[in-house]
Amino acid sequence: MKKRIAIAGIYHESNTFSSIPTEWENFTNGHIFRGQEIIERFEHAHHEIAGFLQEIQAEEIEVVPLFVADAIPSGTIKKEVALGLANELCDAVQSALPLDGIYCVAHGAAAAEEIRDVDGYWMTALRAIVGANVPMMASLDPHANVSNKMIAATDAMISYTTNPHLDQREIGQKIARLMKGVVLDDLSIKQELLMLPASLSLEQQETSVEPCLSMYKKIADLTRNLPILSHSIILGFPYADVEEMGTSLILVSENQFDTTALKQQALAVFESYYPQFTGKRLHIQEVIDNEDSYAKPVLLLDMGDNVGAGALGNSSYLLKALEANRSTHGIIVIYDPQKVQELKDLDIESWTEIILDDQTAGDSIQNYKVQILEVRDGSFSELTPRHGGQTSYDMGRIVLVKTELCNYILFTSLRVPPFSSQQIEILNLDLSKLNWIVAKGVNAPIAAYRPICPVYLKIQTPGESNADATQYQYKYRRRPMLPFEALNVKYDG
Repeated sequence: MKKRIAIAGIYHESNTFSSIPTEWENFTNGHIFRGQEIIERFEHAHHEIAGFLQEIQAEEIEVVPLFVADAIPSGTIKKEVALGLANELCDAVQSALPLDGIYCVAHGAAAAEEIRDVDGYWMTALRAIVGANVPMMASLDPHANVSNKMIAATDAMISYTTNPHLDQREIGQKIARLMKGVVLDDLSIKQELLMLPASLSLEQQETSVEPCLSMYKKIADLTRNLPILSHSIILGFPYADVEEMGTSLILVSENQFDTTALKQQALAVFESYYPQFTGKRLHIQEVIDNEDSYAKPVLLLDMGDNVGAGALGNSSYLLKALEANRSTHGIIVIYDPQKVQELKDLDIESWTEIILDDQTAGDSIQNYKVQILEVRDGSFSELTPRHGGQTSYDMGRIVLVKTELCNYILFTSLRVPPFSSQQIEILNLDLSKLNWIVAKGVNAPIAAYRPICPVYLKIQTPGESNADATQYQYKYRRRPMLPFEALNVKYDG
């Protein structure tokens, strides 16, 4: 009889400091997949589900796709939404029994009203349904906040190793191989969590540069030639006020291996990097003052309005700075469905006055005279592996306008994180003639825009994902924790 391996999960990154809660519509608007829909949606994507589907294939295995829900990162999930998703997930698994394994599709930083550890909640519920002997393995985003409840409910969790996340498909393959080892070959494994009293600032989390580059290598070197089946460095997600917020390490090893010494060595490596967990903050005025020194176009990363971290994507803070300094040929994408409604029926090449009511830009009211350049459908595809692993995007109806200083504003009807440069490449614009491309993110847009922009700069900006996490009022996080409190640690670095 074939071994039945299910695919099930809830995938969300919840910014608990966002003013806008996550509602049913955030999931139901094209982001809930049931049964065969999971295969159809992800089989050819650059996603972990695609990698799992590819690698799990074997004569002895039957894949049972059940339920996957995801949503663009946003605010705290409404309690009734989290419970509704978990209930449908559990019903799907219950109806599919007996199962021989479950691949749990998770981000790892989902938080809801009164259920701060959503991932621990639904994983524990699945464990109660299938019992202690059915292997459950999860993929995670390294921006997870991993809880002891998640560790207890699963047999193994493995996160992406890159940021921007370009290895999602490979991680799905790795989980499939481990699942086959346990289900088909009786491999005996254990999982452990090393939680650090520290939160790594988001602008320091790019894995191809320091401090992550050498930190990742040192941790990997420690595990070499040991019976470690997987080690996952969890960078953490600082915009969630939960007990488990912060950086951690997940070890999956052969069951009999004693990891005591390895964990002590790994802790020493992390502690030596603590002074680098907070980076230098770069402000837009400094950039504009040195405008002539940069090769163009420059990618300006708006860290405070990071859509991929749950911010709304509606800030015009950097646009205002460019205009105030009479800097030209920039483009910014602003989520503003009301503005799209106001502008979409105006004649192309006509001029009009617009008002941007943006609290993050300092003055709440900003007036611009703009020319309508383009009105169109905002759907697009991304065929190259990019952060997020998705291939299909939809910005809804979009309107492109130009200010009198020749800065471009793309207004969208739907929130879309800047994971693909196709977001602006679908426009009738020559991007090579731009001086500035504003992307509302920190690390994710780098993969998308690096082929276009020779220079990228991470800009300290106000908003719901401000790089300076010390300004947020936490109620539940652990204490003491860097960078909020000092630690009694002797640094080697």
